[in-house]
Amino acid sequence: MSDTIRALEVGSPSSALQGLWSHVWKHGLLAALAWAATAIIAVGLPDVVPWGSADLFAAITGAGAVLFLILSFSVHRLGRFRPTLLHYGPWFLAIGIWLALWELSTAKTGWLPKPFFSPPHGLLNVYVVESQRLLICIAYTLRLWSLGFLSGIVVGYAGGIALGWSKRVSYWGMPLLKLIGPVPATAWIPCTFYFFPTTFDASVFIVALASGIPVAILTASGVASVNRAYYDVSRIFGAGNWYLIRKVAIPASLPHVFVGLFMGLYYSFAVLVVAEMLGAKYGLGWYIQFQTAYSGYANVYATLLIMALICAGIVKLLFVARDRLLTWQKGFI
Repeated sequence: MSDTIRALEVGSPSSALQGLWSHVWKHGLLAALAWAATAIIAVGLPDVVPWGSADLFAAITGAGAVLFLILSFSVHRLGRFRPTLLHYGPWFLAIGIWLALWELSTAKTGWLPKPFFSPPHGLLNVYVVESQRLLICIAYTLRLWSLGFLSGIVVGYAGGIALGWSKRVSYWGMPLLKLIGPVPATAWIPCTFYFFPTTFDASVFIVALASGIPVAILTASGVASVNRAYYDVSRIFGAGNWYLIRKVAIPASLPHVFVGLFMGLYYSFAVLVVAEMLGAKYGLGWYIQFQTAYSGYANVYATLLIMALICAGIVKLLFVARDRLLTWQKGFI
């Protein structure tokens, strides 16, 4: 702002405007225009087929446009939040343009027809109308996923340490793991009906299998790849096998373990829809199958968006945990 004040004192209007423009967040201003255009399109043009919640969608996008407009002229005062806004500025603009084009191609022109495609305010209407049922389904899905994922990574982690540490365990276990690993977890559904007393237990096993195998393989690879010099030095100072596993093998293998966790997370979400087909009465996967049977594709897209956001949130938490546990890796070659 010092350049602007100096230009005003000198008395040059063009210099003052240039100084003021230099402090404007350009992407934020463009994003405000794009989001405002989306709001105008939502309420200014009639729907080919009524979807509902168009006014609410216009209010939300209009509020977003006002927010971006305010931030465009005050971003230099936001301190530590300024770099984040500047970094994601192109994304805010792209989302505004995408929402406007999405509205035009579906609800306003019918180029992408109902029921196969839904406008953004059609998804919003699903959240408004089906909020109670979706919340119940989210709770059921999180219960199933957490039980399956946690049990899978615990067993996979313990098995991976044993495979990477013991040559005898690796001799017998690694061929079996390589044999089972490439087989999709859903292919074991017929066996689960025989070995598990309830369909819920079978669903938990399917999710656990999908998440546990990559964790076991990557953990075994991490433990086996630890530099043997670390073990030799520790043994010189009298360290036993249990100490070597806890203090040397496990910490050194953590980078591989987190790669396995990320892979297991994505695989577990990929089989959730199938796992919840095994007699489930609620859950996001069950809800997708139920709505697909009745051509409720707007509900399907809305549910897929919820699953994507949940998965992205868990991935973010894993990244935070990884960065805190692996701080010793920063700058290490």
